Amino acid sequence: MALPTSTVCLTFDFDAICIWIGPRGSDSPSAISRGEFAVVGVQRILKVLSERKIKSTFFIPGHTVETYPASVQAILTDGHELGHHGYLHENPCGLSKDEERRVLVRGFEVMDRIVGVRPVGYRSPSWDNSPNTIDLLLEYGFRYESSLMAHDFRPYWCRTGDVANTDGPYRFGKPVDLVEMPVSWVLDDFPHFEFVTSGGQLYPGLSAGSKVEEIWRAEFDFMMREEPGGVFNLTTHPEIIGRGHRIIMLERLIDHFSAQTGIGFTTLGEAADRFRAETSRTGAQVKPDTGRA
Repeated sequence: MALPTSTVCLTFDFDAICIWIGPRGSDSPSAISRGEFAVVGVQRILKVLSERKIKSTFFIPGHTVETYPASVQAILTDGHELGHHGYLHENPCGLSKDEERRVLVRGFEVMDRIVGVRPVGYRSPSWDNSPNTIDLLLEYGFRYESSLMAHDFRPYWCRTGDVANTDGPYRFGKPVDLVEMPVSWVLDDFPHFEFVTSGGQLYPGLSAGSKVEEIWRAEFDFMMREEPGGVFNLTTHPEIIGRGHRIIMLERLIDHFSAQTGIGFTTLGEAADRFRAETSRTGAQVKPDTGRA
């Protein structure tokens, strides 16, 4: 049987309570309860995936692993991949190199102690890598990461040594042995759906599911038409996508994806391994002048 030519990776950032008590610094029971709903969302997501025999990737902060070990074990028991997502959803750009290293180590220690897993994939909280992140990921043996946005549907090799000149062209560093599985805020449920007030600012969210479904479906259809062999990397959060009408939307989307010829569903790690197996380290970096692989 021929391998599928294009891939869908359904990924879930199981942030739960830590995003509220960590980066947002809240002790409000109301805010914390919003994080608690992630457990309900995980149960609904696992049911959808099980019914369709789809394996996916869950990026989970160490704090969530400690707080909800039964939910994390259920994810693992169903055969899904676990990825590293910090400890308390810390943005690496606010950390020194030593602090960022401590966060990585703490996340590893928690996953090893609670579920006996050492992740090979990393997703930065807030999708915001520091100048030290790639070097640290290489140091700790990660095989891929999923926080950058230089392409929409094509994996590529991460780089080190970039120089951000302001009085001349940007200088691109060298590709390294770490696969980037690119992301996009367009293909993330948080900006579309989440309602947040923060520091006098309002993030209105609460879009109709039909609007977001139209966007995500059109992005997928474009990939199938213009980027054969691409990877559709969809990011959602159990506390957001887990609401009833959004689960129904997610089911419709998955069924639309499944109906296309030449499509397959894999974990993000499997898609990264496929890229690694098919591509030399100099053959798939994003070309600076065109943005194309």
